[in-house]
Amino acid sequence: MKSRFRAAGAALALAVVSPALAQAPRTAPGEGPARHTARPTAAAITRQDAMSRLYVLADDSMMGRDAGTRGNVMGTDYIAAEARRIGLRPAGDNGTFFQAIPLVRRSVDPASTLTPRGGNALRLWGDFAPLPYVEGFFNVATTLAAQAAPVVYGGRWGDAAAITPEQARGKFVVFAPALAPSGRPDFRVWMQGPMERYAGAAGIAIATLDASPAPFVSFLREEQLVLRQEPRPGGPPPVMVVTSTAAEQLLGAPLASLRPGAAAAGGRTVTGSYRAAERPTDFPARNVVAILPGTDPRLRGQYVAVGAHSDHVGIAPQALDHDSVLVFNRLFRRGGAEAEAPAQLDPAQAARFRGALDSLRRLRPARMDSVFNGADDDASGTVGVLEIAQSLAARPPRRSVLFVWHTAEEKGLFGSEYFTSHATVPRDSIVAQLNIDMIGRGRADDLERGGAGYLQLVGSRRLSTQLGDLVEEVNRTGNYGFTLDYSMDADAHPANIYCRSDHYNYARWGIPVTFFTTGTHPDYHMLTDEAQYVDFDKLVSVSRFIAGVAEAVANRDARLVLDKPRPDPHGACKQ
Repeated sequence: MKSRFRAAGAALALAVVSPALAQAPRTAPGEGPARHTARPTAAAITRQDAMSRLYVLADDSMMGRDAGTRGNVMGTDYIAAEARRIGLRPAGDNGTFFQAIPLVRRSVDPASTLTPRGGNALRLWGDFAPLPYVEGFFNVATTLAAQAAPVVYGGRWGDAAAITPEQARGKFVVFAPALAPSGRPDFRVWMQGPMERYAGAAGIAIATLDASPAPFVSFLREEQLVLRQEPRPGGPPPVMVVTSTAAEQLLGAPLASLRPGAAAAGGRTVTGSYRAAERPTDFPARNVVAILPGTDPRLRGQYVAVGAHSDHVGIAPQALDHDSVLVFNRLFRRGGAEAEAPAQLDPAQAARFRGALDSLRRLRPARMDSVFNGADDDASGTVGVLEIAQSLAARPPRRSVLFVWHTAEEKGLFGSEYFTSHATVPRDSIVAQLNIDMIGRGRADDLERGGAGYLQLVGSRRLSTQLGDLVEEVNRTGNYGFTLDYSMDADAHPANIYCRSDHYNYARWGIPVTFFTTGTHPDYHMLTDEAQYVDFDKLVSVSRFIAGVAEAVANRDARLVLDKPRPDPHGACKQ
C-alpha cells in the first residue's frame, strides 16, 4: 500500500528514529522459517503453494522490487512465467504479458535560481527547496518561471484567514508555517490544505525549511520516480519551502509584522526559475496483464478484474540491525511507517530494550539488513492473485477474468493509473475490480481487533450497493467466516485508504471496486516485512474468499448496477 510519504516513507521513518534503532530489541510472535524450498503448485489455494511463491517474491535477491529497477523486472518476469504456466492468455503489449509504463526519474535542475529585487540570490537547498510532484501529497507544478513577480504575504499556511486565491493571482506568495499542537512550526505542508487552491499564483513559498528534519530535506533533493505526463492548463502552482530568513528577505520585513495580502516592502518583486530534469529509469517499468477467457459466449467480452501491486520500496539508504528494527516497532511504533515513534528513549523504555536485546542475542547474532522485502506489502497480494488465477483456471467462470499485477503503486499508483487510462481491454467492459494489498497479517498482535477472521474492506459500496451486498453474501453463504471491518472506509477517514491503493484508479472511471486488506502492522514499510512473519493461513483464507467473490461476480446474469455518483476521473481523490 502506498505510504503517506510515498516510497520515501520507509526510508524517512527509519532515518528519523535511527539513533534509537541501534539499541532496540526483538519480539517476534508468529515467526516462521527464514527459508523455504519452493515446490510445484496446484489448482487448490493452499498454504504450501502460497509459501512457495511468496518466499521467491520476498527474497533478498529481488532487492525490494522497486519499480524501474532490476529487482522489479525480476519480480515481473517471475509473475509472467507463472501466468504462462497457469495457462492464462497474455494481455499486455504486442502479444506479451507486459504493459510498459512511461516512468521517468525527475530531479531539480541545479541551476535553479530565486532572487528578490535588490537582494542577494537565494541558495538552492540552503535557502529554498522546490517541492517535487508527489501523487496525493505535493500536487505542484515542477517548473517556476517568475519574472519580476510581485511578492505578497499570504498569512499562515492553511489558515482560514490566509490570502484568497484571487488575491494570490499572478503574485509570488510567501506564507508563514502552520503550527503543530506544540506551537512549533509544522513542516508537513501537505497536511494543511490543497496546494492547487492557489493555481493562479506565480509561485508559493512556505517558511518551513528551518523546521524540516534532515531526512525530509534529503527526500526533496532525491530523484523522484514519476509517470511522464503533459501538464494540464490551469494546473497547480510551483511550491517551495524556504527558511524564515529567506522569507523575510523576499518580503523585506518580519512575517509577524505583516497581515495577509500585504505587499512586500517597497513593492519588492522576485525573479527566479527552476525546472525538472528527467531521465529514463534504469530498467523498464511494466505491469503484468493476463486474461482467463470466460465460458459464456455472450458474457466473455466482459471482465472481472483482479489485481495487486508487484513493487515495493527497494533498498534502504543504510543497513540496520534487523531484530532491532523489528522490536522497536513492536514496542513503540505499532503502525510501522504510519505511526509516530520516540526519537529518544526514556530510562524505562531503554531498560525494556536492553532486556529484550540481551535475550535475543543469546539466541542468535545480529543481522544487518537493508532490503525492504515487502512480504506483506504486497507480495502477499501478488501471490494471492496468482493463487486465485490458478484456482479459477481449473473452473473458468462465465465472464472473463482480467488479472493485472500493477507496478509503481508505491510511487503514486502509477501502474494502475496508466493501465486504466490505456487499458488493454475496452475499459467499459470491466464490470468490477477486486484489489488485494496486504493480506498476510491482521493477527491480534498486529491490530487491536485482529485475529484469524479479521478482514478490512474499503470501497465496496462507494459505487455499487450490489457489489457490497454480494461480497457479504459470499462471505455468509460460502462459510468463510470473516468479520468484515468497514471502519477504514469511513468518509474523510484520516488514513485516506480509499485513495492509497490501485483500486481507486478503476473507481475514478466508474468501475465498482472492493479493496481487501488485513491492515497495517508494525512491519509496514519497514525492513522487517519479511516472509517469516506472514500468516500464510490468513493469506490462503482471504485468497479463497476473494476467488469466491470474483466467481460470483463473473457468473451473474447482469452487470452490477452503479447506483452511486461517479468521481471525476481527472480530479483529486477524496475519501
